[in-house]
Amino acid sequence: MKVEDIKKILIVGGGTMGQQTALICALHGYDVAMHDISMEILEKGFERLKKNCIRITASGEFTPEEGEAAIKRIILTDKPEIAAQDADLIIESVPEDPALKAKIFASFHELCKPETVFTTNTSTLVPSMFAHAVGRPEKFCAFHFHDIAITKIVDIMPHPGTDPETIALVREFAIKIGQIPIELKTENHGYVFNNMLMAFIGSALTLASRKVASVEDIDRSWMGVLHTPLGPFGMIDSIGIDTVWKVTDFWAQKRQDKHALGNAAFLREYVDKGDLGVKTGRGFYEYPAPAFAKKDFLTSGK
Repeated sequence: MKVEDIKKILIVGGGTMGQQTALICALHGYDVAMHDISMEILEKGFERLKKNCIRITASGEFTPEEGEAAIKRIILTDKPEIAAQDADLIIESVPEDPALKAKIFASFHELCKPETVFTTNTSTLVPSMFAHAVGRPEKFCAFHFHDIAITKIVDIMPHPGTDPETIALVREFAIKIGQIPIELKTENHGYVFNNMLMAFIGSALTLASRKVASVEDIDRSWMGVLHTPLGPFGMIDSIGIDTVWKVTDFWAQKRQDKHALGNAAFLREYVDKGDLGVKTGRGFYEYPAPAFAKKDFLTSGK
């Protein structure tokens, strides 16, 4: 398959990253099917997707007309057989559970045409953890997006059985949708940026869970020294507290790391309350007007 042959994208998972990847593909002219286990999940996600589309067109990167056309290119379906029909490229964005990802890819292997390329948007896992279940390992790699509101960087990571032609194709596709591909030469948990980011977030969580300093003062410290618009906890809210918890808990359990287990327990309190960050309007801060965005945040001490 050549990049010109890619016409339809299947997004598996209607969460934050599924919404973002669906939108960016549709904005660049691709037909998109967004699939999840229920229409309720998809419809809620689609409402957030449409709001993101308005924000992007308001920035001037795309016209309102292009935004409207993109929305019309996206279909929602909870039926795998409909989602898989004529799909040329799959971008999977389901929770960070290798068994779940393996099950999903195995089912779509049976439904998709042989040429379809499979990719995973996993944040911290590596594709070899479930490549055996894909059914077409040579056509499988990681294709990881960050928050499209703040960056165009995407990571492309092979596993040992990935065909180099697959990597070249995904790289060309990334460029086609206006992204900047970072190609890894070997598998690495957390890719490049996320590898550094999770160490940074882990340190901030340890400080907070041990009550060394408040969430606000930890953010003030980072923002005040580096002159950034947000700190680690503002960033966690943006990513989604549930996502950070899942990643933190997965590795904490796997390594039986007592510090990481404490961090996971700290995050779990917010998850249990449903305070997941920006997407729910409340996390470590309240949205759409978080305290860290106020002019006096650094000096207020509140």
